[in-house]
Order: sequence, then structure tokens, then C-alpha cells
Amino acid sequence: MPTTSTTADTTTDPAMPGTRVPDHRGRTDLDRTGLDLTRNPRVRVVAVELLAAAWHVLRRTTFDYRGTDGRWTRQQRETYDRGDGATVLLYDPERATVLLTRQFRFPVYVNGHPDGMLLETAAGLLDEDDAETAVRREAEEETGVRVGALERVFEVYMSPGSVTERLHFWAAPYTPERRTGAGGGVAEEGEDVEVVELPFAQALAMTRTGEIADAKTILLLQWATLHGPFRDR
Repeated sequence: MPTTSTTADTTTDPAMPGTRVPDHRGRTDLDRTGLDLTRNPRVRVVAVELLAAAWHVLRRTTFDYRGTDGRWTRQQRETYDRGDGATVLLYDPERATVLLTRQFRFPVYVNGHPDGMLLETAAGLLDEDDAETAVRREAEEETGVRVGALERVFEVYMSPGSVTERLHFWAAPYTPERRTGAGGGVAEEGEDVEVVELPFAQALAMTRTGEIADAKTILLLQWATLHGPFRDR
């Protein structure tokens, strides 16, 4: 029977970058996340191990879990922490168009996508910003649109089995006049983003054919037709 001790600790080598020693981004204590969690009395965190912190953070957490039958079992999970993010559906209600991006995504390329080039809504990590500030920044960097009024749609955990990220979803109208730049992303960060304007009906149809296969984009397009700006069309 697994122990039910409430004492939690880190099992990471303290000399590993990102623990007591700063990593290349100046971060420390990356192996402490989760040790103080007490919100769920059925979960007792036992230990956290930092596996990697080359850019984002990979941890292995050991915890005791009390099932619905009352029995405690010891479990381990690896979690990938890349921070939270934000995304926005840019739509033109008069012309019934949406403004998307196309860029290369190696993870989908290595997992069966024909060329790794995904059509997506503009998105990015929050970094040190709040969600609204971050999504305005990403929209302008990627599409060249300076966003005006924003509508909060919902917040979603995109891959809760292994990735900690919570994505903040927004929608905002745009017009050709609101495009103050070419977009394309930040070249210094390795971004090479193509801006793609599509009729909304075509974009929605592409979610059924697989031409749009990005989860956040599909969610926003479906929201737009069920509850959003194109619900009456």
C-alpha cells in the first residue's frame, strides 16, 4: 500500500540548472511547482523532479491519489509547462471573412501532417503579460492588425493529460484599415508567418475537410457560427 505521507519534496539534483542554480533564462526553483498544493484532499504531492528546462519545463511529479473507493494509490505524471497562452479570431462582419495565419509546426509534421504548415488563429504565450495585452501583441505581430474591442470567449485547457497550458480565447472585428503592418511574426524569434484571409464559410468548411486541423482555430470558428458574429448566417 502506498504511503500517504503529506511531506513533499524535490528529488532533483540541486546543481541542475533551473533548481537552486539559474538556468539560461535566469529561472530558479522550477522543481518546486506543485509541492504546496492542498486544494484537493484526495491528492497528496510526494515529490517533484525537474527533467528538462532547455526552454519550457518538463517535470515528473509523484503523488498519492485517493480513488472513489477510498483506496490510496501512488501515481506519477510528467507535465510539460510552457506557460499560458492567448488566441484571437479576427473577423470582418461586413465582408464575412476571417484573418488567419499559416506557419510551420514541426510537432505536427513529425506526427503525420503532410507538410507541417498549419492554418491557425493568431496566438502566442502570455509571457509576463495579462491575456488581453498578450493577444493584442500577438495579433499585431502575426497579422499586422491593431485590435480594437475584444470579446472574451472562454478559457480552455488544451491537452490536460500532459500539458499545463490554459489558453485564453478572444474574438475581435477587423477591417482592412486596421491592418497597420504586414505581420509575419518576429523574425528574431524564428517566426515566419503568412497572413491568410478567407471567407468565413470557406474556413468553416475547411475544418470538416481537415485543411484546418488546429484545435484552437476549430473551436473559435465553431463558436463564431454557434454563438458569435456569424450565428445568423
